[in-house]
Amino acid sequence: MDTRLVLCEAAILTGSWQNLLEHALAWSKEAEDTGKIDPLPHFAINVVRLIEGRFADAWKEHARCLEKAEDIARVRSWVDSLVERQPTNGYAHLIQGLALSQSGHSERSILSYKEAARLLPDSAYPHYFLAQIHQRADHLEMAIKEYKEAVRRDPSFTPARTNLGVAYQEQGRLEMAIKEYREVIKLRPDDPVALANLGCALAEQGKLEPALQCYKQALQLNPADAEVHFALGGLYETRGRLDLAQKSYREALQADPHFGPAHSALGWVALRQNHLQEAQESFHRALACNAEDAAAYHGLGEIYALRGKRQSAMENYSKALKYYRDQEKKNQIMNQLFQEGHIGDS
Repeated sequence: MDTRLVLCEAAILTGSWQNLLEHALAWSKEAEDTGKIDPLPHFAINVVRLIEGRFADAWKEHARCLEKAEDIARVRSWVDSLVERQPTNGYAHLIQGLALSQSGHSERSILSYKEAARLLPDSAYPHYFLAQIHQRADHLEMAIKEYKEAVRRDPSFTPARTNLGVAYQEQGRLEMAIKEYREVIKLRPDDPVALANLGCALAEQGKLEPALQCYKQALQLNPADAEVHFALGGLYETRGRLDLAQKSYREALQADPHFGPAHSALGWVALRQNHLQEAQESFHRALACNAEDAAAYHGLGEIYALRGKRQSAMENYSKALKYYRDQEKKNQIMNQLFQEGHIGDS
């Protein structure tokens, strides 16, 4: 057996994640230097990044090990073999669960996580990953139960606290969410995600000034976060500061030129200022990023209605109704259509 593989297995079986990362990085570099393509070291790196809660980095590794059928087969063969050779080792079952859940077998991964939890009664990880399966399935109470189990076993495990806060927020339990986000910030004062999440929850409570400060602090730590720039722009727009809103939306696009919601938001600001051509261009840029952007279709419908092109307006309103999830927005369009009637282009 390859020396690097042996070292990685030893690190997995003892839950030595930093050692696993070091061995896997060295293994992947050796493979690249010799021109070999091997998904196994990338899966090992993926495991560590997931445990660390670094999902963007984990996703990069996922593309190198769990997208092609032959790569999935090789990873699965390795982890299944490890479980067969070490059936009483909880960490072997844990990574088997990660391989299953990331290759489209979430239901089967539950059994692996539960076995890992039985064999590792003091570990937060099986509960943390099991909670993610429940959360993706929209079983929020079950997810919250497992996240709480993870936090009980390791109160300093910030990824579990963060996700627990998100689950509470999805349920509308904002005070509970805010409590968890504040605990994460106590543990990791420089965590931009926790600050952004706290800002979002505070904004939902209508506490705009504290939310504003959280977003600003998050951006000081990570100026390239398009979503936070966008959220900050939304707060400014709510407060009637369209100049600052536009600035934030443009900064979101500097961070990510393909961030469609920022194009839509700029379109709506321009529309409110009666800059119809500018608005139209922004809405079309939004649709180039996302062909199902309801807000962009809604805005184009408004522009065509103002120009007296009723048929074109109707076509865009219809698409907005199709893609909007917000019932209030749907009702707004339906009320407008009811008042104006169905009139074709002249």
